[in-house]
Amino acid sequence: MAEISYNPVTPAIAAELRRIVGDAYVIYGDAEKLELYSHDEIPGTDAYRHMPEAVVRPDGTAEIAAIVKLANRERVPITPRGAGSGLSGGAVPVRGGIVISFDRMNRILEVDRENLMITVEPGVVANDVNTHVRDFGLFYAGYPMSLETCFIGGNVAENAGGGKAVKYGVTSRYVLGLEMVTPSGDVVQLGGKLLKDVTGYNLVQLMVGSEGTLGIFTKVILKLIPLPKFQVDLLCMFRTCEEAIAAVPKLMTGTGITPTSIEYMDRLSVKAACDYLNEKIPYQDCGAMLLISVDGTHEGQLTDEYETIGKFCQEHGAYEVYVADNPSTTERIWKIRRNIAEAYKVYSKRQTGEDIVVPPAAIPAMITKLEEIAQRFGVLTPSFGHAGDGNLHTHIVAPPDWDDTRWHDTLPKILTAAYEATAELGGHISGEHGIGCKRKAYMHMVVSEEYLNLLRSIKRALDPNLILNPGKIFDMK
Repeated sequence: MAEISYNPVTPAIAAELRRIVGDAYVIYGDAEKLELYSHDEIPGTDAYRHMPEAVVRPDGTAEIAAIVKLANRERVPITPRGAGSGLSGGAVPVRGGIVISFDRMNRILEVDRENLMITVEPGVVANDVNTHVRDFGLFYAGYPMSLETCFIGGNVAENAGGGKAVKYGVTSRYVLGLEMVTPSGDVVQLGGKLLKDVTGYNLVQLMVGSEGTLGIFTKVILKLIPLPKFQVDLLCMFRTCEEAIAAVPKLMTGTGITPTSIEYMDRLSVKAACDYLNEKIPYQDCGAMLLISVDGTHEGQLTDEYETIGKFCQEHGAYEVYVADNPSTTERIWKIRRNIAEAYKVYSKRQTGEDIVVPPAAIPAMITKLEEIAQRFGVLTPSFGHAGDGNLHTHIVAPPDWDDTRWHDTLPKILTAAYEATAELGGHISGEHGIGCKRKAYMHMVVSEEYLNLLRSIKRALDPNLILNPGKIFDMK
């Protein structure tokens, strides 16, 4: 494969960037400040760090268009960056060049109560959307687990999911319209305040999940729904992983109820998080937990639903079911789930987080295969995640006494084995975190070369100079 050639950010280009956005909003020639933009939240390794040559912080669509036109003319790569909270290297400038940061474009532009929609800039924090619309009795359901830090623009770029995806779906279900700057610097409107639209190709959904490789979002129209009035969470303890995970695909068919979320946590995950939080939930006899949420507008119906689900879990192996029906206890149990990844960062610096997705009924088989891989290579593979939609966040964690050489020699073998198992079960290598540069080398294991060639054709058609977020998802030929 021929190496694609790019030009550096020269002092003259940096001066042009300052003219576009102002001196205070360009970082150039300051390694300490640029370093912040060289990585995302991939744990345990510096292998995915790449320094940008310049960072710009624009404050509007016109400024972004001017930056892109300059970069396109000069053949300088551009990497769009939201909050930097991603886990795939998607916002890492692997070819240097210019990083466009959206922290200044953080305005909520309109709440349209009549149409149940909100228009925001890409730098709005996901949690701020729900804080803003709560008083209107409305709710944005497409947010991911990192809702207090991640930006809407990044959520759209990755098609982020979260704990409520079983019932409500992921980001793509809620994106109705986009204002976007193309790789050539043109401004286009895609979709709009429309719930149905087949006026040409569905470019909105092409852009959702495109990982910043096809366009730069400057405005996003999101669908809102009425805010559920009541929520109850069940923490169901099982003695074995097999019992817990086998109950998941049976739950909805067996009860006729669609929970808001079904989160799975194996014993390794629970123990690490409880130790990290100094949490005293009695998990000692627990092989795995299911965290199941239900919500709705009628309290009586919700009571019937959570009692039915609790009874079902007990009939299928749960030896204890805790009910959290107030904000304090809900936060207590969800805090365990949210802090698993942080706990393992303390345990070992040599680890990687994967984002496997398989058909929901294949989760028990996937867990078994991951346990076999862990034993074969002498590592830990704590698994947790959105079991209701088949998405497992498996961390591959080296023992603390491993050195870097052993870790870097062994990790590719582990990943290959894990992704082979994923492919055998009809799965893919990312459900919500994205491919980025982290998983790019493994794409061929789960999709065909013909499929990759289609992606390459789309990329070349929209970005002929290949300046927008190069080095992500797949290699060009």
